[in-house]
Amino acid sequence: MKRVSAKVGGKVPNGVTRISVSLPRDLSIELDGLVVQKGFESRSQALTSMIAESLIEHRKDAGDAVMAGAITLFYSQRKNNILADLANLKRLHLDEVIGSLQVQLEDDHIMEVILVQGPGMTLRKICDAFATCKGVKVGKLTLTSTIIPPLHPLKK
Repeated sequence: MKRVSAKVGGKVPNGVTRISVSLPRDLSIELDGLVVQKGFESRSQALTSMIAESLIEHRKDAGDAVMAGAITLFYSQRKNNILADLANLKRLHLDEVIGSLQVQLEDDHIMEVILVQGPGMTLRKICDAFATCKGVKVGKLTLTSTIIPPLHPLKK
């Protein structure tokens, strides 16, 4: 593994590490615009957010890191058996599916958010299974590396 060295500045509280980053001028100008547009307090906050998002994507692709997330689906309930098909998929993945919420949209459409936790690669496969059900128009997985604590801890 390649070692990365970082310039360490003055004391920074709460276990934060200070690094120095050099950017081309045009990229720096775009970053400043993003800070304003999204309402970040600083460049550091914006960069921290982008780096965290990139690392989450990397972990998701790596496969074995346990992650929590949401699968968001949009579908029409008019499609034959779609509700039963989605319910069966949830039962097949009881270890990963934590719960779900359905919101009725117009014209018999539904937005469903399914909360999941498990290895990133497994969650990707589960999302793909939901997204490829006949009648699902959109299926998207959003993950975070922060996980849900055990709901029922085992007593020793």
